Amino acid sequence: MKPCASDLLLTAIAPAIWGSTYIVTTEFLPDYSPMTVAMLRALPAGLLLLLIVRQFPAGIWWLRIFILGALNFSIFWSMLFVSAYRLPGGVAATVGAVQPLIVIFLAAAMLGNRIRPASVLAAMIGLGGVALLVLTPQAALDPVGIAAGLAGAVSMAFGTVLTRKWQPTVSLLTFTAWQLTAGGLLLMPMALLVEPTVPVPTIPNLLGLFWLGLIGAALTYILWFRGIARLDSAVVSSLGFLSRVTAVLLGWSFLGQTLTALQIVGVVLVIGSIWLGQRPNRNSTPLSREGDPASAGSKT
Repeated sequence: MKPCASDLLLTAIAPAIWGSTYIVTTEFLPDYSPMTVAMLRALPAGLLLLLIVRQFPAGIWWLRIFILGALNFSIFWSMLFVSAYRLPGGVAATVGAVQPLIVIFLAAAMLGNRIRPASVLAAMIGLGGVALLVLTPQAALDPVGIAAGLAGAVSMAFGTVLTRKWQPTVSLLTFTAWQLTAGGLLLMPMALLVEPTVPVPTIPNLLGLFWLGLIGAALTYILWFRGIARLDSAVVSSLGFLSRVTAVLLGWSFLGQTLTALQIVGVVLVIGSIWLGQRPNRNSTPLSREGDPASAGSKT
């Protein structure tokens, strides 16, 4: 069955919004450490959702949720921000763009998915498109920043595949609440170690955290996890390229950055890679949810 257009569009909303992370972080939260920003993005949103759903994991799901929370949020976000702070945005984005390629091989190893040449080609085209979008000849290479970017890409790749593999019987809202809360709790000691005294937030700081937490985390990850459950892993990960397109367009629209002919070509390549990436997966079907509802969560 061909991937449903509505599933693709709803899932694509998430990375499109994530593209605003770069401009929001630099413009609204310049005085906060990467670890603090990551923690303040995850934990308040997760706790708010947890108050709404009032449901906790049970049994093996405690371990699984903390693994997923670490991969999808704690490790990924902290490495993302370290990379963004230490590297020019173009280099950081290009390094992170290897994630869809990693997902293809991880899904083959862990889910038994067939490695399709078209999917690999699409991931490489998308990577090239991102490079055209964001790289400049003056881009500096910082070893720590590069390592952080690669670590973040690997972390999210594992998180994407394991989220596909471990599908609970609870609602997407509950699943997202669990992961955000777990990810935020794991980030807290690191954030306090790096920045023992959190700066007193200003109105712009609060607006930035509101956007990153409630919109850029709670809402988008509900859509993202929904997509992972319904679409092939390679299709979902290829949609992540859209975050770079959004970041470039926002910089052009609000920061007066230029949009060159090569960047326009990059946009076309990214869109083309997403189209190509979902073509060979037209026969993929959603995973059935595993386990019994009672084994996945418990009401408080």
